[in-house]
Amino acid sequence: MSENDNIPTNNKGDSNQNSCIWRKIKSKYIFKRIFLYLNKKILLKTIKYNKSFQKALNICLSDFKELSQIEIEIILIKNKYNKYTRNGTFINFNNCNDESFYHIYYNNVKKEIKSKNKNDIPNNIRKIKVVIDPQVKSLFKLFCSCKYIEKINFIKFNRNNTNNVTNMSYMFNGCTSLKELIISNFNTHNVTDMSYMFNGCKSLKELNVSNFNTDKVTNMNYMFSYCSSLKELNISNFNTNNVKNMSYMFNGCVSLKELNLSNFITNNVHNMSNMFYGCDSLKELDLSNFNTDKVTNTSYMFYECKSLKKINIFNFNFSNITDLSYMFSQCSSLEDLSISNFNCNNDADVNLMFNGCADEIKMKIKDMNSKIKKQAFDNDNPCNIY
Repeated sequence: MSENDNIPTNNKGDSNQNSCIWRKIKSKYIFKRIFLYLNKKILLKTIKYNKSFQKALNICLSDFKELSQIEIEIILIKNKYNKYTRNGTFINFNNCNDESFYHIYYNNVKKEIKSKNKNDIPNNIRKIKVVIDPQVKSLFKLFCSCKYIEKINFIKFNRNNTNNVTNMSYMFNGCTSLKELIISNFNTHNVTDMSYMFNGCKSLKELNVSNFNTDKVTNMNYMFSYCSSLKELNISNFNTNNVKNMSYMFNGCVSLKELNLSNFITNNVHNMSNMFYGCDSLKELDLSNFNTDKVTNTSYMFYECKSLKKINIFNFNFSNITDLSYMFSQCSSLEDLSISNFNCNNDADVNLMFNGCADEIKMKIKDMNSKIKKQAFDNDNPCNIY
C-alpha cells in the first residue's frame, strides 16, 4: 500500500492538501522517533536550544513534556523581618552541570525567569516552580542551605525523566526550615551518592523514602544526620549491598525511638564511625545481621545513645577494625551488650570504648572478654574491674 492510497482525490487541490497533511503526520512520527533517540542518548540539548534546528525538523518540543521534565513546587517561609526573601531560598545553579536545563517561574506566573543570578531575583516571592530537563546527571547541592524553604513537592519525577541522575549528595543539606518534603515518586535507580542528602533537616517530622531504590548507592554518610525531629524512619526497603560508607548516617537523630536495620547488608562497608552518635531516644538496636569483615572504623558509633538499653552485635567481627575509640561511650543506660568474640587487633585503638557506661555492664563485659584493654574503660574504677 502506498502513502497516498488512503488519501481522497476529489480534485487536484484537495489531493495536494491531503498529501501535504499526510507528509506532516509521517514526518511528525519520524521526528518523534528522532527526538526519543536523542533524549535517550542525552543529546536533546542539541535541538532544544536551536530554533533553526527545530524549524527544520518541523517539531514542537512541548509535545514531549511528559518525557522531558522534572517539575518541583517550592513554598517559602518569611524571614525574621516577616518578609519573603531571596536569600536562603534559591537553588544552587552554581553546582549544576548546565544551568540551561533549569527553568524558573515565580508566584504562578507562566513566563520563565531568564536570569538565574540570585541577586536578580525579586524579594517577596512566596512560591517557586522549577522545571528541570532530563539531561541533568547530578542534583548535587540543589537545595543546599535553602534555610527559608518550608515545603518541596516533586510533582513530576519518574523513570522517564531521571534516568541520568547519579548524584543526590547534599541535595537538601541545611534545609533547616523544611517541614514537608514530598518525594514519594522519586526514582533513584541510578543514584550512587546519597551522602549528606537530608543532613540538617531539623524541622522534618516525617520522611517517606520507602520507594527509594538504593541498589547502586555506595555512599550514605551523613544521609539523615541531624534530622532531629524525625521520630520514625522506614528504610526497610534499602538495599545497602554496595554501600562503603555509613559514617554519621543517623548522627544527631535525637527523636528516633526505633530503627529497623534487619535488611541492611554491610558486606562492603568500611566506615561505621559515629553512625548512631547522639541517638539518645533509641532504646534497642538489633545489628545481629551486620557483617563487619571489611569495617576498619567504629569509633563513636553509639556515642551518647543515653537511652539505649540493649545492643545486639553478636556477629560483629572486630579483627579488621583499627579504631574502636569511644564506641559505646556515654551509653549510660546500657544493660545488655552481646559481644561474644572480641577478636580485636592488638594495635587497635580502644581508648575509652566504654567510658560513661554503668559499672555493672563494664564488669559483665570484662568477665566475658579478658582481651579488652584497660584503656577501654574510664579512669574511675570503684569496682576494681581490672
